[in-house]
Amino acid sequence: MRPQPIHYDWNPDGAPRKPDVLCIGAQKAGTSWLAQVLGQHPQVWLPPFKEAHYFNYQFIPGHRYWINWHYRTMPAEIRARHKRRQSPIPPEVDAWLDAICAGKRMFTNHWYKRIFAPAPAHAMPADFSPEYSTLPDEGVAHVARFLGRARVIYLIRDPVDRAVSQLRMNLMREKRHPVTLDDWLTEVANPVLAERGDYAAYVPRWQRHFGERLLILPYGSIGQAPDAVMQAVETHLGIGAFAYSGLRNRVFATPDGLVPPPQAVAALAERLAPQTAFLADTFGPDFLAETR
Repeated sequence: MRPQPIHYDWNPDGAPRKPDVLCIGAQKAGTSWLAQVLGQHPQVWLPPFKEAHYFNYQFIPGHRYWINWHYRTMPAEIRARHKRRQSPIPPEVDAWLDAICAGKRMFTNHWYKRIFAPAPAHAMPADFSPEYSTLPDEGVAHVARFLGRARVIYLIRDPVDRAVSQLRMNLMREKRHPVTLDDWLTEVANPVLAERGDYAAYVPRWQRHFGERLLILPYGSIGQAPDAVMQAVETHLGIGAFAYSGLRNRVFATPDGLVPPPQAVAALAERLAPQTAFLADTFGPDFLAETR
């Protein structure tokens, strides 16, 4: 069967504009699923790449090296995706990729708004960058001022499950395979696992600066009730109901293998216990159960 061609709803004459929707994470909590599903809605527009990484570039200097790499490699990845699908890339999209990913003045306010220029006038541009959840308080305050009308979605996954998924992804990308228990205990002690899921620090910042403009959803509801998830998202964004396809499809599932032994998971659970307690205290035990 021939792969499905890639289609874009594209306004080549659109003016630079700010996004109306942010999905800020958490990493490994269903943001790719939500992007694929919500991107079907005619009132929402996503650029050809999911993550803009603009605000973390501005406020988290340690991210800049790999963000630059992200933009250097992105055009080739998108063009390869078209080739695999046997779907020629439209000339206007090709030119946009060159302008956005290899321009002389990147990571300015104007450059960021140019990312969303091709969005049709009737659609809400969306930026899905999970790293935004980790912004410092001054960064979140800046986002709230700069995007004064934007609505924000924050998917919350069980702290231990999320960290294990992140660890497995990192090991796969780095082509590493811990062997001994000591190897695994070293891996689960990596600070980066706690950094991406520090809900106790991040959630209050976004609540304080965005208030009712912030929608927090538990990850487990994606598998249990995806229709209800999308209804909540539609209500939050003020868009109409839509018949989505692929609601139960998994996106970027980690291959079998690279499973930490129970002792390593227990050590990780002990380390992340304050995050689990924060979610239970803030949102209640029912919400916590739905994060799995």
